[in-house]
Amino acid sequence: MPVIERDIQVRWRHQVHFTEDVFSPGNPVLRDILSAGRPGRPTSTLVVADEALALARPDLLPSVSAYFATHAAAIRMVCPPVSIVGGEAVKNAYFRVSEIHALIDRFHIDRHNYVIAIGGGALLDMVGLAASTAHRGVRHVRIPTTTLAQDDSGVGVKNGINAFGKKNFIGTFSPPFAVINDFNLLTTLSERDKRAGYVEAVKVACIRDRAFFEWIESQASALARFEAAAMKPLIFRSAELHLNHIATGGDPFEMGSARPLDFGHWAAHKLEQLSEYRLRHGEAVAIGIALDVVYARLCGMLAPEPAERILALLETLGFELFASELLHEDEQGQLLVANGLEEFREHLGGELTITLLRDLGVGVEVHEMDLPLVVRAIDELRRRHLARPGAILRARTP
Repeated sequence: MPVIERDIQVRWRHQVHFTEDVFSPGNPVLRDILSAGRPGRPTSTLVVADEALALARPDLLPSVSAYFATHAAAIRMVCPPVSIVGGEAVKNAYFRVSEIHALIDRFHIDRHNYVIAIGGGALLDMVGLAASTAHRGVRHVRIPTTTLAQDDSGVGVKNGINAFGKKNFIGTFSPPFAVINDFNLLTTLSERDKRAGYVEAVKVACIRDRAFFEWIESQASALARFEAAAMKPLIFRSAELHLNHIATGGDPFEMGSARPLDFGHWAAHKLEQLSEYRLRHGEAVAIGIALDVVYARLCGMLAPEPAERILALLETLGFELFASELLHEDEQGQLLVANGLEEFREHLGGELTITLLRDLGVGVEVHEMDLPLVVRAIDELRRRHLARPGAILRARTP
């Protein structure tokens, strides 16, 4: 039978802007992004903001409204900013996506207008899913407000929500029209949330850039004190490395079976679920990285010296490398965290591909994990944790 076949290539422009005080009337960054290509014709914009951020910064939403009023000749907001609860809870039900769809429909946001999301990674994921599916895709601008979103998730191309007990089961690959990182939006974060994004920088340094890892080591004390002079370059370089991989890694929409940027994540995603999301994503990734680092050392892939440097760095930055959820078992006495491997396999189309380390800055892919060795790695992390001064196995609070 005859077949018609063509290769289709699509070019995407992915832009991440770094600024401060993005909603200051004199800052042109947002105005110029929204008005590009449509001179003399104001673009319509729907703004969605994280409710907790709006409460922590009472000036934020009035500043957004004032910014659009100042630049009304070029951009207009279709309604006052909409506040929606953020955090992982926003990804656990589809009705939030439907709420955004309804607003897009009500205010006639078309494919040449914009939906802006201001918030942490979970809110950006949910709003991005709504934007990418309304009209088969309206322009979406992300303004991340957490360290983790600014240096990792917010600059990526994935949108999604959780379903069927699985993280990001429903989602799309759709690059945002633009990302704007405003360091000043991080100032009201708790120390726990400021720290969370560090682990994604450590992750990408481990698999991509030894020099960056060594720079993080040199700045670890300053980062632990949350000094801006250390945090700003960490966020910038981490975002750059993530963007480089997306643009040049050859598989931006994960059509294959490898996800190197998810180093440490097979266990992390499961730990989040087992803790009912009391364990934050960054905290879970720190444990997942530690588990895979110890595993790689135990199987002879990674030398003891770089393995210890990674574990020590994570601890210096303030992360715990063990959680009691690692020990949770099913009725047959099997570790529940091990189910993360099977969920990863399914997510990747049936072939398990896990990124481990051969050395600092050198990732390597493996297609199977030795479960008894995983158990040994877990036990080592437990003993390491208990040996630390004042360590206890405690339940985490929200």
